Amino acid sequence: MTNITHDTRTEIEDKAVLVSLVTDAVKRTGINPEHSLQELVQLAETAGVEVLDVITQNREVPDSKWFIGKGKVEELRMAIDGLGATTAIFDQELSGAQVRNLEESLDVKIIDRTQLILDIFAQRAKTREGIIQVELAQLTYLLPRLSGHGNNLSRLGAGIGTRGPGESKLETDRRHIRDRISDLKRQLDEVTRHRTLHRERRKKSGAVQVALVGYTNAGKSTLLNRLTAADVYIENQLFATLDPTSRVLELPSGKEVVLTDTVGFIQNLPHDLVAAFRATLEEANEADLILHVVDASSPMRDEQMAVVQSILQDLGAADKPQIVLFNKKDACEPGQLEMLPTGEGQLKISAYVDEDLESVREAIQDRLSGGNVTFRIPADRGDLNSVVYRVGDVLEQSFDENDILYEVRINKADYEKMGYLLHDYVQNGS
Repeated sequence: MTNITHDTRTEIEDKAVLVSLVTDAVKRTGINPEHSLQELVQLAETAGVEVLDVITQNREVPDSKWFIGKGKVEELRMAIDGLGATTAIFDQELSGAQVRNLEESLDVKIIDRTQLILDIFAQRAKTREGIIQVELAQLTYLLPRLSGHGNNLSRLGAGIGTRGPGESKLETDRRHIRDRISDLKRQLDEVTRHRTLHRERRKKSGAVQVALVGYTNAGKSTLLNRLTAADVYIENQLFATLDPTSRVLELPSGKEVVLTDTVGFIQNLPHDLVAAFRATLEEANEADLILHVVDASSPMRDEQMAVVQSILQDLGAADKPQIVLFNKKDACEPGQLEMLPTGEGQLKISAYVDEDLESVREAIQDRLSGGNVTFRIPADRGDLNSVVYRVGDVLEQSFDENDILYEVRINKADYEKMGYLLHDYVQNGS
């Protein structure tokens, strides 16, 4: 066992021992078990849990009855009794039967990583859409596990694992829960329809969309606030931001784009949660440009970047134009900073340094730019003049006989949407 030291938190609802099982299958995934366990500590503390201790075990495969070995269950029981813990939190997902068996043996609340993440989302959801999405994910997760969570619901009136749907709903029979899931899906479909209409209106208006994505706690919300003078909630916790926020960002040229903050990613993000939040996550899929914000100071930086790319792949957004922002450079050790990549489309920044923010604006502008193009527009085609100004920045305007010549620095996203109207009037491009 390893003692965990941490800051004292107020209003602690649960005291927990954390448990991690390292199997051959886990090793093959490439996930670093130690990093995953460190992340579980952060998740627990974010949920308001006091972490008393951690226990790890190495096995070829999980025990079908207990998940961990019977001897380890006894070691866990002694730790719980000795420390006065009220909860055991497992770093992997448990079956309903395993929850029930562990609960009966340990006489404490049993929570797995998935349920812990769902609980944090239940705390963070503020909008109607977010609340619906979380409850849908929780019920979908709990439905096949109801037989393993009966004692969990009655053991404590508060704390992790009891937020969201609540005790009364979960104690109803499966048919009622399935009805509730169907009702939530209908509500979510309606919300999604409105979101889709809003996206379509933004597209028709010619608005260029830039999405902030990244691992949870990478600094996306801070960056949004600093770039756009927004007032998004910021806290040094996992999943501080849940509901997407869009703000107008002005580029150095004066061009305005829509910058959207999205929910942070995390390894082993519950499948039910990805499904429920798909409409929200698709903000990244609809974007003309993705800003991948990375916590450059994290020892798990490479693993976190891989998780983000994997989720973008699942969303169908992996091939979108992308700028990687290695954030928190001020928190990096000298060696960390030197080892960061410095290729095209990669910036080392701190969200608190004004010069770095200007570099981000310039990088966005350059990435959206498609070079300079000269258009020759007949004087009698005045209807095309406004289109010229909407596809980029007019650098120079001159007259040649009955034509107007425009030299334009193209914005690629705008040109892809409206450039077909000007295709026959291109004089040259560079």
